Amino acid sequence: MVDEPPREHKTQEEAFATTDPGAGGATRASTDDPDASSLVLPAAGYEIGAVIGRGGMGEVLTAKDLRIGREVALKRMRSPTPTRDALSRFLREARIQARLDHPAIVPVHELNTDEAGRPYFTMKRLTGRTLAQRLADDAPSHRMLRAFVEVCLAVDFAHSRGVVHRDLKPSNIMLGDYGEVYVLDWGIARVLDQPRSAETDRHEAQAGTDIDTLDVNTRSGVLLGTPGYMSPEQIRSLPVGRASDVYALGSILFEILAGEPLHPRGQHAVGSTLGHPQAWPAQRKGDDSVPPELDALCAKALSEDPAARPTVHDLAEGVQAYLDGDRDLEQRRRLAAQQLASARDALQSGEPDARSTAMRRAGRALALDPQSADAAEIVSSLLLAPPNIMPPDLEQALDDYDRTQSRHRARKATFAYLTILALFPFAFLLEIKSWTMVICFYGTVLLGMLLTLDAQRVGRPRIVAILVVSLATVVLFSRISGPFMLTPIIIGCMLVGLTAVPWVHQRRWLVVGWTVLAVMIPLVLEWTDVLPRTWAVLEGATVTRSNIVHATGEHGPALIAFALIAGNLIFTTLLGLMGLALNRHRERAQRLTLVQAWHLRQLIPGETATRPWMT
Repeated sequence: MVDEPPREHKTQEEAFATTDPGAGGATRASTDDPDASSLVLPAAGYEIGAVIGRGGMGEVLTAKDLRIGREVALKRMRSPTPTRDALSRFLREARIQARLDHPAIVPVHELNTDEAGRPYFTMKRLTGRTLAQRLADDAPSHRMLRAFVEVCLAVDFAHSRGVVHRDLKPSNIMLGDYGEVYVLDWGIARVLDQPRSAETDRHEAQAGTDIDTLDVNTRSGVLLGTPGYMSPEQIRSLPVGRASDVYALGSILFEILAGEPLHPRGQHAVGSTLGHPQAWPAQRKGDDSVPPELDALCAKALSEDPAARPTVHDLAEGVQAYLDGDRDLEQRRRLAAQQLASARDALQSGEPDARSTAMRRAGRALALDPQSADAAEIVSSLLLAPPNIMPPDLEQALDDYDRTQSRHRARKATFAYLTILALFPFAFLLEIKSWTMVICFYGTVLLGMLLTLDAQRVGRPRIVAILVVSLATVVLFSRISGPFMLTPIIIGCMLVGLTAVPWVHQRRWLVVGWTVLAVMIPLVLEWTDVLPRTWAVLEGATVTRSNIVHATGEHGPALIAFALIAGNLIFTTLLGLMGLALNRHRERAQRLTLVQAWHLRQLIPGETATRPWMT
């Protein structure tokens, strides 16, 4: 039945003997045409070739049908005087195989006896290799899975005809040279609608297998089948039904997925099957290369309880569904490769929108093929590395963000100016020397607050005006308590607000220059007698006097002391609150950025916990 290297050659005389099932000799064809009276059909019979398989009671030989001229496989009984049981089994096998008219089941051509009276039947001769041989050669699993589906469909067809194979294994599955798949050796198949008895099972067990073309393990003691592929109930001699074939198919699927047999070979397979009938290919293989859906399907087919196993049809459908999805995966990978190539072309084009185009196409490639390392690399670099030239839409987005942040900072600055304005009524409790200076000071404070309100409205601070007004506010405040008392705190408050503006903190020289001016202008104006002196060093002590407030009267010193203490508390607290508000806002923005970056990295395969984007 199978073209394999011959195990045993006949003698030259035997090798070319013929088997004549009929009367022998040529046959003259009947015709009404007198001109065709000489047409003679070739003699019926077979030219016998080499043995290609041998079992306990039968053997398979190559043969040539002399009448038709086709190559066939001929299976015959070895003994010229077979027992009644052996003869019954042989004929039963031929009839079962002939009954199963399916493309994956080898067709039977003829059932007859030879000159010696030995029964034989002929069938299609196959060329190819068995699944066992393909698995030993590490054939691609997808090819094996497609063949497995064909086997399942053939067995499902047999089940629909009431036939259980009972000896399914890789060596009984032939993969043809042209994509054909065949299920071989139906010698111990059981017809479910036939009455069974203990005596029938005993005779079958004693007779053993008719033939096993490529394996000698089918008969094991009194077991019918091959240990390692037999179901637990088959080993226990319990009633065997369709679920037993499902277990054998599950064992074959396990071997395809895990790359090794489910159970050990030989007699040890019996104990392994009874002790541990079920296993998961992924656990045995120890990696994630086994598809989860096939892993679960295989484990279900290997359930110890026959009722828990799927039908052969469901098993075939499950594997086919995976293969259909896998074909879709291949298509998605091809599309991903196209998108990836397009993304690279966009990056190399140098066009203004090249970065956004590359991001979109690389993102599509990653969506189509989440395991694409190349797409992940492009997406990661585009996400985490800023562009050298900002695209127009990104510039607009950054501008909108800056306006939002500017409004937020302006609200905080407005609160600070309102705090200073709220102190104005307390001036009437003090003895004021120069209301002009007080009015000028609060005028600059009011002007600064108006500038912050304008920044809230338009989203853009008027930087030059704010710098000038802030500087004037500091100079005028220095007239109240001198340049060394409270004034440094006011300068600190101004710097906290000013350096929060991107245009300012991007120019370090501006920050340093403004700070130097804020400190030195009051001192220079006093040294040049433009403004009255507010401080002096007398007898090793620094004395500060106010140009605005007097400390006369019974309660004058106490009021001045209270004003200094209150001023220190208010302005120091104000400085802390401004810094706290800005830092909290910056921390929230940074955390949001980090969280978004983390989530984006989870979409990129191969990324680890490293965070180069943190600063």
